[in-house]
Amino acid sequence: MSRWHELTGGTSGREYAARFAAVARSGKDVHGEARFCAALVPAGARVLDAGCGTGRVMIRLAELGYDCVGVDVDASMLAVAREQAPQLPWFQGDLAAFEPRRLGIAGDFDLVVAAGNVFPLLAAGTEATVVERLAAALRPGGLLVAGFGLDEAHLPVPPGITLPEYDDCCAAAGLTLVDRFATWDADPYDGDGYAVSVHRR
Repeated sequence: MSRWHELTGGTSGREYAARFAAVARSGKDVHGEARFCAALVPAGARVLDAGCGTGRVMIRLAELGYDCVGVDVDASMLAVAREQAPQLPWFQGDLAAFEPRRLGIAGDFDLVVAAGNVFPLLAAGTEATVVERLAAALRPGGLLVAGFGLDEAHLPVPPGITLPEYDDCCAAAGLTLVDRFATWDADPYDGDGYAVSVHRR
């Protein structure tokens, strides 16, 4: 069982969406992840939103002209995503078993994004497998972008995977670190408790 399911019971989709809707209504920017990704690959590029949740990032990327696919293990989150953007391809599945062909879609994505603390909320011990699966879905030269918390201040669960462990997983999957930032606004990484990492296949 994933740490996400242990935390939420797999029933928090509407609550999660409502929280971000309230943030948006307050005037705060809720599209930093999409903007970050759009700076890395041109419009029209194929993007996999791994752990897409309620679709906030993917829907915005689709609006910007990207060819997107979303995958998440939580049916309650996907129900919200499908209501908000029924025209987009949403799939339920465990990232540790992700294989595009089994879903009837092509691999060779230009970019895979894992936002929203996806890696710390995986089932313990599956992190390397998930990185391997996501790396395999990238075209040569494609990018894996992951942002996640590293300490209790930035996580809803006790800290899990460390940056060195994540980098080791990426290296084992044939990925090379390109850059690392402290935020989705591309602030320089300073060793703080949140990191956005960009690796290339």
